[in-house]
Amino acid sequence: MATSEALVVGTDATHSHQRARDLRTRWFRRVLWPLVAVGGVGVLAMTVADGGLDAVDTTTVLAVLVGLAFAGSGLYAWGRRPENRLGPLMTVVGCTYLVWQILVQSQSSFLFTAGIWLSDAWVVLFVLFLLSFPDGRLTPTIDFAIVAMFATVALPLELLWLLFFDPGEPGNALLVWSNADAAGYVDWIQRALIVTASVVLAVTLSRRWISASPPLRRALVPVLAGSAAILLGSVLVVLSKFQVDFEAATWVVQGALIATPLVILTGILRSRLAWSSVGELFVELRADPGPAELRDALARALRDPSLELAYWVPQFRSWAELNGRAMELPGDGSGRETKVIERDGARVAALVHDPALVDEPELLDAVTAAAGIALENAQLQAELRARLEELRGSRARIVDAGHTERKRLERNLHDGAQQRLIALSLELGLLEGLEADPETRRRLDLARREVAISLEELRDVAHGLHPAVVSGHGLEVALEQLAARAPIPVRLNVAVGSRLPERLEVAAFYLVSESLANIGKHAKATSAIVEVVRKDGQVTVDVVDDGIGGADTELGSGLRGLADRVEALGGQLRIWSPKGGGTRLRAEIPCAS
Repeated sequence: MATSEALVVGTDATHSHQRARDLRTRWFRRVLWPLVAVGGVGVLAMTVADGGLDAVDTTTVLAVLVGLAFAGSGLYAWGRRPENRLGPLMTVVGCTYLVWQILVQSQSSFLFTAGIWLSDAWVVLFVLFLLSFPDGRLTPTIDFAIVAMFATVALPLELLWLLFFDPGEPGNALLVWSNADAAGYVDWIQRALIVTASVVLAVTLSRRWISASPPLRRALVPVLAGSAAILLGSVLVVLSKFQVDFEAATWVVQGALIATPLVILTGILRSRLAWSSVGELFVELRADPGPAELRDALARALRDPSLELAYWVPQFRSWAELNGRAMELPGDGSGRETKVIERDGARVAALVHDPALVDEPELLDAVTAAAGIALENAQLQAELRARLEELRGSRARIVDAGHTERKRLERNLHDGAQQRLIALSLELGLLEGLEADPETRRRLDLARREVAISLEELRDVAHGLHPAVVSGHGLEVALEQLAARAPIPVRLNVAVGSRLPERLEVAAFYLVSESLANIGKHAKATSAIVEVVRKDGQVTVDVVDDGIGGADTELGSGLRGLADRVEALGGQLRIWSPKGGGTRLRAEIPCAS
C-alpha cells in the first residue's frame, strides 16, 4: 500500500512539474512576442539614426522582415506544437538575425564585433533548421557533417579572421594584428568552404525531396527554397569579392528567406483548418460506411491518399488486410509510419500513413477516436475473411498433399508390384517352353492370363491414383486418351496454349474423367462434348452430354470431391441438368495468363 501511495504521489509530482514547466514556457513565449516586435522596430530606428530616412532602403526593410518572419512563425509554431523543436529553432533563427542587424549598427567595438560574428552564426542555425525539418531532429550522418562545415566557417575560421581584420570605426574588439593579406587568405577559405557546404546542402535536401512521398514533398518545398537561398547567397558572397554588385539577386535571397517560415506557417494553419475534416468524418460515419469506404473517409480526413489499413487478427496474432490476407507493418527506413489503434486495451487496427502526419498527433488521435467503432466492425470482417483465407489455404494444402501421396503411390505401384507382375509373366512364358503334360500347360496358361488381368487392373488402379500421362505429356494428350477410351463418342476441344500448373491440369483431368464415367453409367447419352479453354486468366472446363438429364445438381458424393478440388484452387463448379435435356457441367478455375 505504501508503495502504491508513493507511486501516486510521484506521478502527481511529475504532472505538477510538467504543468509548471508548460506555464513558464507559455509566459516566455508571451514575453518574446513584444521583444521581437521591438527588435524589428529597433533595426529601423538605428538605421534612421545613422543615416536618416533615406538610409531605409529595400534591403533594410527585407532584412527586418526576414527576422520578423522567422521569429513570428517560430513563436506561433512553438505554441501550436510545443513537442516539436522546429518552433523554438525558428524563433532562435529569427531573434539571432534581428540581433545581428542591431549589433552591426552599434558604435561599441565589442557589440559591433559580436554582430559580425552573429552574421555567420545565424546561418548555422538556419541550416540546422532546414536539415531537421519536419520533426526538429537530425538523423543521418551527412546532416551532422553539413552542420559541421557551416559551423567551421562561423566559429573557428571567423575567430581567426577577426584576429587580423581591421574594419575601422567603431573597431574590432578581437583584433590582434591588423594584416589585410592574412585576413584575405582566411576570408577566401571561408568563402570556398561556404559554397561547398551550400552545394552539399542543396543536393542533400533535393535528394530527400525526390525520395519523399507526395504529401511530404509538399511540406519540404519551403526547405528547398531555403537551401536555394543559402546557395545563391554564398555565390553572391564570392562574387562580392570581385566588386560585383547584384542588388536584385540579394532581394531574391531575402525574399526566399522570408517565404521559408511563412510557407511553413501556412502549412500549420492548413493543418489546423483540417480539423474541420474530423466533423465531416463524423457525418460520413453516421451513414455506416463499408470497410472500403471507411478507408477512403479516413484518407480524406487525414489528407493522405496513400493511407492503408491493417486489422489485428487475434486468432493468428498477426495483421491482415481487409480481404483477410496477411500483411506486414512497415519497419524503420520504409518511408512509412504506423499508428496502432486500440479499444479497451485490445488492438483493433493500424493506420499506415505518410510520415508528414507525425507532426499532427492531435489530428491522428481525433480521427482514430472518431472511427473507433467503425474500425472495430471492419476488424471483425477482416478477421472473418482471414479465417476463410486460412480455410482456403488448408483445403489447398490438403488437396496438394493428397495429390502428392497419390503420385507417390502410383510411382511405387509402377516401379514395384507392376514390375514384379511383368517379371512373373515373363517367367511363366519361359516355363511354357519346357516339356510338360497337358494339365501342367493348362495351369501355366491360366496363371499367365490371371497375371495379365491383375497387371491390367493394377494399371487402372495406378492410373486412377495419379494420371502419370498428365505430368509427362500434358493435359491435352491425357484428355485425348480419355476421349479415346470413353464409352460414347466424344468431341474434344482443348485450347490452353502453354502448360498449365500441374495441380490445375490434374483437377481438369479428374473432372473430365469422372464426368465421362458418370455419362457412361447413368446418362444414356449417345455423344458428349468436352471443352477446356484458357481465357482472361481463367480456365473453363465444360462437359456436355445429350442424355436424359436429371443429374444430382446438389453435387452428390460422386462429384463432391471434384467440387472440393476445384474450390481449393479458387474456382467454382456448376451443373445444369434439366430432365430430358442432357447435362452440362462447368468448372471455372482462375489461372495466371
